[in-house]
Amino acid sequence: MEEGKIIKALSGFYYVITKDERIVQCRGRGVFRKQKITPLVGDFVQFQAENDHEGYILNIFERKNELVRPPISNVDQAILVFSAANPDFSTSLLDRFLVLIESKKMKSIICITKLDLLNESEKESIDQFVHHYRSFGYEVILTSSILNEGLDPFIHCIQGKTSVFAGQSGVGKSSLLNAIRPDLQLKTGDISQSLGRGKHTTRHVELIKVEEGLIADTPGFSSLELTEITAEELAACFPEMVERSHECKFRGCLHLNEPKCQVKAAVENGEIPSYRYEHYQQFMEEIKERKPRY
Repeated sequence: MEEGKIIKALSGFYYVITKDERIVQCRGRGVFRKQKITPLVGDFVQFQAENDHEGYILNIFERKNELVRPPISNVDQAILVFSAANPDFSTSLLDRFLVLIESKKMKSIICITKLDLLNESEKESIDQFVHHYRSFGYEVILTSSILNEGLDPFIHCIQGKTSVFAGQSGVGKSSLLNAIRPDLQLKTGDISQSLGRGKHTTRHVELIKVEEGLIADTPGFSSLELTEITAEELAACFPEMVERSHECKFRGCLHLNEPKCQVKAAVENGEIPSYRYEHYQQFMEEIKERKPRY
């Protein structure tokens, strides 16, 4: 018996990479179907090799996390790729992604691309946002594939990790990976369509090796609805609120209308930017209006 990690799933076959970097095409045992377990890309598995290239998966090790869309497990971090311009930088969409990733107990890295498109005043505005997100505890990397800037910090953050890419279409995800690994020749707009509808929803998930890390080439996060997060859990997805919530007068403070709320005090005195708090209120509204599921 050998062990490895599934790096691609396609038409009922699972492609497992071993420690010595052999790729073995495996089928799942029938027992998984009976137990309603589907092996996922990212799973660590035990398999029985029939020969050098084929085998059967016998056991799936416990997952530390899993995403439904894209279907992948054991992700170390999500790299949220946002362009500084074209399309414009959107804190509202970024905060939505950050909340979704926080709710999965995964690490987020914010990568801002296309810095070469900015004039001085636009750059100052982006710098202000970068300062805010870093103050919340997020790692922020600034890149330009055109100018080959910021590639080293990006490479450093993916080393030895399994990362999933997320972000709108056209923000430069493919250009970024092509700049690091030109042999990939990814078509621009090909990596992860954040609202991957239509033809992109049928594409398979695959982990590709970039430097010493694995990156999920996926159809992206096809759902950005906060369907699995409760009102009580939402504040826990904002690190700067978590930091202050123990000082609120009431335990379980939702930071909305409660008296002596330290989060609202931090918004009023400018420690928490107002746009972050407005997004929190919007998401809370969305969660409260959600139809209960029975």
